[in-house]
Amino acid sequence: MASPGSESRVLPVVSSSVRKALLQDILRGVSRTFYLTLRVLPKDMREPVGLAYLLARAADTISDTTLLPPQRRLELLLTFRDQVRGPARVEPLEAIGDALTQEQSIVEERVLLESLPEVLSLLEGLADEDARLVRAVLSTLTYGMESDLITFPPENSGQVTSLETPADLDKYLYHVAGCVGRFWTEVSMLHVPRVRRWDPKVMTELGISYGKALQLTNVLRDLPKDLRAGRCYLPTEQLKAAGMVPTDLLDAGSGQRAWPILISGISSALDHYAAAQEYLEAIPRSCFRLRVAALWPMLIGLATLSKLAEDARKGRWLQGERPSRVSRKWVYRTVVLSLPLAPSNSALRAWVGMLRRRVESAIT
Repeated sequence: MASPGSESRVLPVVSSSVRKALLQDILRGVSRTFYLTLRVLPKDMREPVGLAYLLARAADTISDTTLLPPQRRLELLLTFRDQVRGPARVEPLEAIGDALTQEQSIVEERVLLESLPEVLSLLEGLADEDARLVRAVLSTLTYGMESDLITFPPENSGQVTSLETPADLDKYLYHVAGCVGRFWTEVSMLHVPRVRRWDPKVMTELGISYGKALQLTNVLRDLPKDLRAGRCYLPTEQLKAAGMVPTDLLDAGSGQRAWPILISGISSALDHYAAAQEYLEAIPRSCFRLRVAALWPMLIGLATLSKLAEDARKGRWLQGERPSRVSRKWVYRTVVLSLPLAPSNSALRAWVGMLRRRVESAIT
């Protein structure tokens, strides 16, 4: 709140050159892979989706930075959420940037945090329905981040805390990714005339499941790194069933004991990817851009899951030095190969089926 006798500064007017820098240069700097997806989207979807991504990346930087203690991060995250809900003011946004950028070593993230007044100005300039959807998804995403900061211990505490139940994991998956599937579906139906005949309830549920597939893949892949930060997203109930506690997973040699948990997680992810495939095939073949944008994350996610399963079979799941991931070269090659195949459901089924079989063969 402004002090008596002072006036709160209004958000800056964003020129076309600054808009381009935010939605192209800065966005490309903080996510090369997502930038490819953004550029192929139908034109009218690019700004709301791009802004949502920039805001989510800024929130993620606030919640994940180790430069500040968790309580301070939580305060800044709640301030950020209030500004996204609007009306935004320059002073709180600059305070967030000042608190985080002085020792921020990643240049692109520092530039993003310094540009928050301009990003929020673009948000407030969106059409009403676009702005509502962006604010709604950011509210849900930041709730998930808030929950993490409250649930888990400080990164340097030496403690590890796990989620309690599979239901808690599913709730986490929704808050950090499933809600993005909902957002993507709603923005698509708003801006792409050929998909307005979708059943909103059915497609929203499929979109949520798609988001959960991608995030569950990340959870399984990033387990060693998260454990060393005090976070275990594998539920206590599942660990107990395997005769384990979260700290047991810090031992790289405990992969065999944890193997049933990994199989369960991969099987759940494959179920969600089946929904993702159904989502993809529901996109009319004439909506080439939307199809390709929905296809790429699914192919990358399934290939990552396949590599994770193969690494785990070789005993490398919990080592943590080299997280299972596909190479950038693989991504670019897949992007090129997908272009002529995207309109064909039969070709996509064959491709996805091949990736699924690789995963399944590695865990059986």
